[in-house]
Amino acid sequence: MSRYSLATSVLGSGSGLLLAHGAASSVADSFGPILETLSGQHRLVGADYPGSGASPQVDAPLSLDTLADSLVAAADADGLETFAVLGYSLGGLVAMRVAERHPQRVTALVLTATAGELPASSRQLAIAIAALHPLPQTHVALARIMAALALSEQALAALPAEHVEAMVSGLAQGLPAGTGAQFDVAAQADARAQLARIKVPTLVVVTSEDRLIPPAAQRQLAAGIAGAEKVEIASGHLIGMEAPASWGEAVRDFLARVAR
Repeated sequence: MSRYSLATSVLGSGSGLLLAHGAASSVADSFGPILETLSGQHRLVGADYPGSGASPQVDAPLSLDTLADSLVAAADADGLETFAVLGYSLGGLVAMRVAERHPQRVTALVLTATAGELPASSRQLAIAIAALHPLPQTHVALARIMAALALSEQALAALPAEHVEAMVSGLAQGLPAGTGAQFDVAAQADARAQLARIKVPTLVVVTSEDRLIPPAAQRQLAAGIAGAEKVEIASGHLIGMEAPASWGEAVRDFLARVAR
């Protein structure tokens, strides 16, 4: 089993739940608003991808297989034998790869704001971000594009101008060093053939106001997984910012039903 050297975080007690975060993010950034909701029932284990959080970058392009194996290695280090996997955005692709490579250990999947393959427009955006991110002079522009697309139109319009500028500044300063590599692996991924092989209980959380990963692509993901449940939450891509309570409750309630 190949693996990256990743910084891990562990929280809570109960049945195992692995956390696979999104691109240009970290475990804390992707899941912070729902950790308290989930930690009362689950042993949460997350790992920051190379170039995110305290995880060092790697020289080679990222591999979904190695990201998946590295997350399972974090579970091994904590003594978890079986676990559900919660994936957000790029993390949904990682979660599905965990289920395929370690099927005996995965009890359930929750895929949030995820598509089996990026639609053409989203792929071109990911390629552009991957190419431009290493250039420091582009960070503010990239942050502005990401802020414009990651929030729903309603949420963005409701923010005072000074709050938008503060968010853009914060994003520009906080873009992880691994942002380009993470968007690159997302742009290259195609999990559509894998969907029919997913046999564990699965919940697809559709962010219905998403302008980064179109809701239609998320619904197509759900339709491709036999028996998958689907819940739609009125949110842009940044569901942890726009609708954390609804997201946390949907994940918690689904995993509780699976356990019963």
